[in-house]
Amino acid sequence: MSRTGQGRSAEPSMPVTTAIFVGDFAMPRGRAFRTHTHPVHQLAWAARGLLRVRTERGTWMLPPSLALWIPAGLPHATEAEGDTVMRSPYVDPAHCPADSVRTEPTVLAVGPLPRALIDHLVRTDLPTEARSRAEAVLLDVLRPVPVATVSVSEPGDPRARTIACALADDPADDRTLEAWGSQVGASERTLARLFVAETGLAFGQWRKRLRMRAAMPLLAEGLPVEAVARRVGYASASSFVAAFHRVVGLTPRQYFPVREE
Repeated sequence: MSRTGQGRSAEPSMPVTTAIFVGDFAMPRGRAFRTHTHPVHQLAWAARGLLRVRTERGTWMLPPSLALWIPAGLPHATEAEGDTVMRSPYVDPAHCPADSVRTEPTVLAVGPLPRALIDHLVRTDLPTEARSRAEAVLLDVLRPVPVATVSVSEPGDPRARTIACALADDPADDRTLEAWGSQVGASERTLARLFVAETGLAFGQWRKRLRMRAAMPLLAEGLPVEAVARRVGYASASSFVAAFHRVVGLTPRQYFPVREE
């Protein structure tokens, strides 16, 4: 494994006889595994809490209903957005069926069956044949879901960066670029051009994605949709739900389903 930066490593130690090793990590809020790689595939999954996984291909926020397939060798960083338990299967490429391999980061659904299988594979006392059966079923039942990245780039120009930082602190701030321009000393047209050039998104799209990213930890904590909508700048729950679906690909309830205990 190679790493960049400082911080703990989530490097697995896989027995040579198993296809899948499940790492179990308690991650208090803010704990991070800084940018690193694995020689094995990883299924980044939180049994509890919310994970943020960042790669060069995008950033994903992962509640227990979702996991991210990270191909072997892809640099990535993982951070706990709340008090989190990461229960992460690592898959040996040599023992992974070809039709299970994904060459790009892929969001996968973790319903009751995958969850139970991962919890089962945490055990180290399983007989070889029983373990092999469970591993094969887990790889077979993982299904992609159409979830978009919520990454937002920070502009480098100090005028646009001032706006970006202010909105990160208060996503509900609804000022227009014209209003911001009088504060940072740039015209509306200049600021609009800077956001497109330095983030790849028009300002409105950038702010909407930032708001969705800010909403996710609040939704993960169980706050009502109406309260989350107000905190991130929407006048109604319905307008927030519609925007969330357009940006992320799922509704808030689909992304953060209510678990029956």
